[in-house]
Amino acid sequence: MTSALEPESAAPTGRLPVLYFGHGAPPLADDELWTGQFAAWARDLPRPRAVLIVSAHWEAEPVTIGATGTVPLVYDFWGFPQRYYEVRYPAPGAPWLAARVRRLLGGTAPVADAPDRGLDHGAYVPLKEMYPDADVPVLQVSLPTLDPRDLFEVGRRLAPLREEGVLIMGSGFLTHNLSCVDLRRAPDQAPPQWSAEFDDWAHRAAEAGDVDALLDWRVKGPAADIAHPRSEHLAPLFVSLGAGAVTSERARSVIDGFWYGLAKRAFQFD
Repeated sequence: MTSALEPESAAPTGRLPVLYFGHGAPPLADDELWTGQFAAWARDLPRPRAVLIVSAHWEAEPVTIGATGTVPLVYDFWGFPQRYYEVRYPAPGAPWLAARVRRLLGGTAPVADAPDRGLDHGAYVPLKEMYPDADVPVLQVSLPTLDPRDLFEVGRRLAPLREEGVLIMGSGFLTHNLSCVDLRRAPDQAPPQWSAEFDDWAHRAAEAGDVDALLDWRVKGPAADIAHPRSEHLAPLFVSLGAGAVTSERARSVIDGFWYGLAKRAFQFD
């Protein structure tokens, strides 16, 4: 018999990978190529006991734990057709995972709770493509800061969850400057030079395991201030880097290409 803090199923055997990906926007659901890539990726992964996700769309200090039960989604976007506000994703909560996160992080910094805070679109949009039956427990936690090294440390402390069947996900966008996006053009339009250059640099740095360069991205990355005028969409990458760094894992690119000129590259650390 399991308690409220224990999972209902056994953890997968072995260490689970860590992911970082671009989550698009609500219209991602209409992009057959990208949704197919997410679905195929999930099929190739070990089925997780639970997902722990950090999204670019929730910043709260200190680290804040979201709902541990099934609550309404957060439709944190404006001006879209009504059908995007009718999407549902009733994934089970993971109170046992919340307790583990609190133990792993709470020894060095406070941890807060937001029990009514549902999954935002940075979480449920990709998860709906990866686990469409909403049958994998999901827990979202906030970004407590945008400082790369502090986020790396958060990821490093969460890394033991990988041995417990938890799939750690960072959800952002490898380049993200909406002022340069023209939605009147096709999603597969050729990317601007700044986006292509930053994507290529980050790809090479991640696959080479050059964590120091990535943490110093504002100085080392080409066109960094254009690729990320504000860094909240890159920030989840640093959590993923930290969760993968314990075993000195390098990234491999799983999804590449561009969406309205933004780099949709996804990494897997394993």
